[in-house]
Amino acid sequence: MKTKPIVTQWNCLDNLWQGGEEEVKTGLPHTQLAPPWQILLLGDGSPTRHLRLLTQEPTQVDVIDMSLIGMDKDNAPQAIENVPGPRLRRQVWLKTASGQRLAYASSWWSADNVDHYLENRALPIWESLSKLHTELYRDIQGIYYGNCPYLEESFGEKGPFWGRHYLFWHNRKPLTLIYEVFSPYLSKYLGEIKYQE
Repeated sequence: MKTKPIVTQWNCLDNLWQGGEEEVKTGLPHTQLAPPWQILLLGDGSPTRHLRLLTQEPTQVDVIDMSLIGMDKDNAPQAIENVPGPRLRRQVWLKTASGQRLAYASSWWSADNVDHYLENRALPIWESLSKLHTELYRDIQGIYYGNCPYLEESFGEKGPFWGRHYLFWHNRKPLTLIYEVFSPYLSKYLGEIKYQE
């Protein structure tokens, strides 16, 4: 008898606006999203490293969920189809050492190889993969602006929020899909977000 996958909810934005690969490639008007925020959201560098540089505190990971979802598409971005199944969903808070939540992330992995790449699941993904000297390509595919009551409560900040999703590629194969949402608390370091419809 097969065991049924455990499925819990993850926190996606209820989008007021969204952009695809074209917006990611060309960037947004500065009246829509301030340049420092664009560097964080549309740049292909490590968000955990950027957060550490901004706050001058180590970025810690608080793992809040590891769920086997099997072949379910999990209401994830369509790019989940690139991640071989059965899949495992990991949800985390990225926070400062002093406890300030800076970002929320949900990632989807092949259940068959997640343990190889995330030996220590409490480490940020970038740190885990760096220790393995894994060469990666971060393929940012979508950007979002929207609301999520749970994230508003958990960040202690009013929405709407900016988020994005991307695929990590390794050896020309998709390794994981990641969906991230950043807290407006980061305005303390990046300046005003500046969204105008």
